[in-house]
Amino acid sequence: MLTLYAYWRSSSSYRVRIALALKGLPYECRPVHLVKDGGEQNAAAYRALNPEGRVPLLVDGDFRLAQSLAIFDYLESRFPQPALVPAEARRRARMWAFCHAIAADVQPLQNTGVLNYLSEVLQITPEQKSAWLRHWIERGLAALEAEYGNAGDGESVFGGVPTLADCTLVPQVYAAERFGCDTGRFPRLYAIAQRLRARPAFAAAHPDVQPDAMP
Repeated sequence: MLTLYAYWRSSSSYRVRIALALKGLPYECRPVHLVKDGGEQNAAAYRALNPEGRVPLLVDGDFRLAQSLAIFDYLESRFPQPALVPAEARRRARMWAFCHAIAADVQPLQNTGVLNYLSEVLQITPEQKSAWLRHWIERGLAALEAEYGNAGDGESVFGGVPTLADCTLVPQVYAAERFGCDTGRFPRLYAIAQRLRARPAFAAAHPDVQPDAMP
C-alpha cells in the first residue's frame, strides 16, 4: 500500500490527496505536524526519509518521492486509469502550465517557512503578513483567471472530467478563503472549486476531515 506523509492544512499535501482519491488509490496517511515541537518535518527521523524536510512525501514500497507535481507524474505513470491529464498534447501542456503556476509561483509564498521568516526575522506585523498573503494569492489566481477563463465548460478548469489542474486549484482556493482573499478577482475558478469540493473525492481530501486536523 502507498504511504503519504502529509500535513492536514498543507496545500501541496491536499492536492496529492485529491489525486489519490480521484484514482481510487488506498493509502496510509502518516501526519507530519509542521508547527508542533518546532515542526516535525525537522526531526532527524523524518529528514532521513526526506532530506528536503517538506511534505508531502509519497512512499511506494522501497521508492520515496517528494514534491507534489513529481508525485502527480509518478501516479499518472504508475496508475494510468482513470487518467487525470488530457490526451491532447496542447491541452495537456496547458494543464501542466496551470499546475506549475500555482505550485511554483503562488503557493510557495504562503508556506509556513516563508511566513515564519517574515514574522521572526524581518519582524513584519500580522497586518503586513496578511497583506503579503492576499497580494500574492490574488495576483496569481487573477492571472490564471485571465489566461484560462475560457478553457472549458465550467465543470472543471479544462472542461469535462477533473484533471490535475483541478487537484491543484481546489487547495489554492481553500488557502485564498483561509487568508481572506477577494475571490471576486477570480470568479470562474472560484465557482469551479466550489462545485468540485462537493464531489466525494474532493470532499474526502479536505483538510478538515484528515486524521491530524486541528480545530
